[in-house]
Amino acid sequence: MPKMKTNPGAKKRFTLTGSGKIKRKHAYKSHILTKKSTKRKRNLTYFTLVHKADQDNVKRLLAMK
Repeated sequence: MPKMKTNPGAKKRFTLTGSGKIKRKHAYKSHILTKKSTKRKRNLTYFTLVHKADQDNVKRLLAMK
């Protein structure tokens, strides 16, 4: 059976933490920023973790499973 290939789009969007969790950026921070509050934009800046229900799919895209 051939090796699994890493999805290039997923490679750019997700990073692994030291404990094996998957980090991602928030959406909705690229345009139409004038109507969003400063607090909302600031909170969208930070990284967050991928939800447990989606971890298997992301790991498959990253060829980890």
